[in-house]
Amino acid sequence: MKSKIAGIAGLILVIVAMCGCDYLGKNGKEQVPEYVFTYAENQAEGYPTTVAAYRFAELVNQRSKGRIKINVFPGGELGDEVSVVEQLQYGGIDFARASIMTMGDLVPEMNILQLPYLYRGAEHMWAVLDGEIGQEFSLCLDNYGLTSLSWYDAGERNFYMTQEVSGLDDLKGKHIRVAKSKLMSSLITALGGIPIQMDYGEIYSALELGEIDGAENNWPSYESTDHYKVAPYMMMDGHNRIPELQMVSSITWKKLSAEDREMIRQCAQESSQYQQELWKQQEKDSRQKATNEGVMAIELSETEKQRFQDAVASIYEMYGEGYEELIQRIKEAAP
Repeated sequence: MKSKIAGIAGLILVIVAMCGCDYLGKNGKEQVPEYVFTYAENQAEGYPTTVAAYRFAELVNQRSKGRIKINVFPGGELGDEVSVVEQLQYGGIDFARASIMTMGDLVPEMNILQLPYLYRGAEHMWAVLDGEIGQEFSLCLDNYGLTSLSWYDAGERNFYMTQEVSGLDDLKGKHIRVAKSKLMSSLITALGGIPIQMDYGEIYSALELGEIDGAENNWPSYESTDHYKVAPYMMMDGHNRIPELQMVSSITWKKLSAEDREMIRQCAQESSQYQQELWKQQEKDSRQKATNEGVMAIELSETEKQRFQDAVASIYEMYGEGYEELIQRIKEAAP
């Protein structure tokens, strides 16, 4: 009988571990959390940022020995990124992952990190984010009721269209969806297109119905949303690399001890490394899946890429005024 009970107890512990349940104390009972926090994520289950969010929550729960529980709400359950950031500011949401694209209108400094054709590649971007410059940008969030925890990767962004395109001239007069971002709208206008601000979940039907001619995003987002089925032409212009931030509300942050803050920062950094690994693989897998389904990845010549860069010079004048020295430091940062 004792062996059967021991076997059942062991099975229960395995199931608890597999399900990611709360920390169990020495007496085998579930630890009652001292804090229960919310975490907003607009991507779906299985997406690299969502998987990393769960990893972050799990690490915090383990290392706090069950005192801190973070409930992750994926798929935009708590609102779009703009509203989520607003809720973070007054403590309605505790933690979140958001693109700095949707933060640029609130935190103007963040527009600098997403200027078009700013980075030479992924290594250059991470040299900036992991260095002194990235720390300076993280600290500026303190002025907006937000506390930065770690950077996440979101890859390179390209234009994808319902009709075949071959270069800059094919964007003229085209209706192209962008997120709720003044900078991104300005980018489309500078390239000759017509920006259409639209919620993320509306893009597929808008492409299918011809309400827009295209959109722009990275390979994982393009593939995971099935946008490739209605817009099978991906023009590889690489106009942006837009990093993302894992953040906590400053109101929530002030509730925690210095020890808990340090522990949470460490968990966030570990989740960032995990997310970056997931992202690299997801980019490869998503591109392969889309091209296997007939998507045409259109490569541009260096001459054509230069035309794109020349066309967006006005963006640097509009959003880079007063930050010229900082922009030069970013460009000169060595990977």
